[in-house]
Amino acid sequence: MVDVRVRFPPSPTGYLHIGGARTALVNWLFAKKHNGKLILRIEDTDTERSTQESIAGIIDGLKWLDLDWDEGPYFQTEFEEDHVKAAQQLLTEGHAYKCFCTKEELDQKREHAMANKLQVGYDGTCRHLSPEEVATKEAQGLPYVIRFKVPERTGTLFYDDEVLGRIERKYSEMEDFVIVRSNGKPLYLLCNVVDDIRDRISHVIRGQDHMTNTTRQVLLYEALGSPLPVFAHMPLTLDLQKRKISKRSHGEVVAVQFYEDKGFIPWALCNFLCLLGWNPGTDQEIFSREELIETFTLNRISKVNSVFNFRPGDPKFFTDPKLISINEVYLRTMDIEELAAMVAKRLEAEGLWKEEYFAENKQWFLQTLDMIRERFHTLEDFTTTGRAYFSDEYAVEEKPLKKNILKYPDLVTWMPMLADRLRSLDEFDKETAEAATRSLATELDIKPGILINGMRTVLTGQLAGPSMFDIVETLGKETVVKRMEDISHLYPNN
Repeated sequence: MVDVRVRFPPSPTGYLHIGGARTALVNWLFAKKHNGKLILRIEDTDTERSTQESIAGIIDGLKWLDLDWDEGPYFQTEFEEDHVKAAQQLLTEGHAYKCFCTKEELDQKREHAMANKLQVGYDGTCRHLSPEEVATKEAQGLPYVIRFKVPERTGTLFYDDEVLGRIERKYSEMEDFVIVRSNGKPLYLLCNVVDDIRDRISHVIRGQDHMTNTTRQVLLYEALGSPLPVFAHMPLTLDLQKRKISKRSHGEVVAVQFYEDKGFIPWALCNFLCLLGWNPGTDQEIFSREELIETFTLNRISKVNSVFNFRPGDPKFFTDPKLISINEVYLRTMDIEELAAMVAKRLEAEGLWKEEYFAENKQWFLQTLDMIRERFHTLEDFTTTGRAYFSDEYAVEEKPLKKNILKYPDLVTWMPMLADRLRSLDEFDKETAEAATRSLATELDIKPGILINGMRTVLTGQLAGPSMFDIVETLGKETVVKRMEDISHLYPNN
């Protein structure tokens, strides 16, 4: 194989969304697989919509996903001279021409073609202007665009796609297309090809929505005297209504930043995105970075579109359940110290943790995380569901409150009694705490579960979680006693 050089060329007109992240990931995997290079190129020629905020968001998103690049970021606007030079070369060599047709004239031609059921497209009015006619129009100061001159050939243009196989299009169906605007600014079609030639791109791996551009770009490569890169067009990512995932239509739920904020593990998201439209050939779904690099091949990319199964507005299914399940696996199996660093960062952002606590309480922190992570879905759970382990300010959920507290009004007396028993223990651990709890239940002639479930609600605010007395031992005597010695605030009439 030739030296592999691929690129990720996002347009900085918004945040990095999951479709773009998936394209970046596939290019990154392919480059890593073949010891190649990934070039980051910001295609910022849409100056009206491109923003520095979007550029920063794209770069931050890639860094969060840990998708590093080998060259760049380059900015397309920095190479405008190359684009203009290429356009001039195409004019000089007869592959392009100046078109003076106005927008109004083009609209009329289009309406006429549609009304008469003719092929819609530019009819080549200016294609055969003589040099003298062109000079006269220029002397009159008439604005013009530069159009590429599609060769007058019979048959079809074709290229071989690594995903879709041979792609063909009849020359007769292709119209002369604009490569430079009337303000002298080259268009994406030309800029993209010129940049890929300059950057020696060997493989163009992108979404199928770019296929309409590819046949025209094949003509540009040919006219500029450059060999074609290998093309690979990936299927699109759709929502449940089979609409293309987009920033404009779906909002923040398709932004990479959304998943960072929600507490997803970066590689878990990458793992999921790769499986959208790619089949490893086995039942394996969880891949380390090294495994995915080793396993990934272009020929296992599906030809059909994939579905990102999220339901905006539904708190239970705010994103694809498969993504959540993959994230759970990472959360529960990843190195505990790596997890601790991520959780500590989120706790600190919430004002629940300070960096110096880690050195002072490292072993307790690691053990606590290892205990509570089994039931958590994202890092966000450590500051919500798991908040009681790190702060005395936590919410008591409605369901356990009704089931385990309000149902037993006598707990307002029993819980302080149990707090006194626990306070008096010389050795405080899960065994002694459980024995004291069961002893009090016997004396009160009640089921131990009433006290145990009440303790869980009071101490964590949750209905379920780790073993109750593991929780008691983890929180420690001082915290447990303090939270249990007065629970009157949980009863609305007290």
